[in-house]
Amino acid sequence: MQSWFWLSIAVIAEVFATIALKASDGFTKIYPVLIVIVGYSIAFIALAKVLQVLPVAIIYAIWSGLGITLIALASWFFFGEKLEVTEIIGIFLIIVGIVILKGFSSDLN
Repeated sequence: MQSWFWLSIAVIAEVFATIALKASDGFTKIYPVLIVIVGYSIAFIALAKVLQVLPVAIIYAIWSGLGITLIALASWFFFGEKLEVTEIIGIFLIIVGIVILKGFSSDLN
């Protein structure tokens, strides 16, 4: 169960760092740059802790899939970026894939 806590931290930190990367305006704004550095550092440290216990292929798929989904939603909310129907369907399929991985992987149960 501790692995899922660290995976959650990794995903959340990565999402904050990526949103800050957009807000940094090409690394020209210092506060977002600091969030990028701290956020990605936390994300990779937390991900490394998870990978001590769980398989890299499945964990990376879950980490990146959740990150893609949350970043797409955050960019829509914070930056007003549009999500077209095909993009929403793609995000939905990513979520379905994560549910399948979590629900049916013998390594995760």
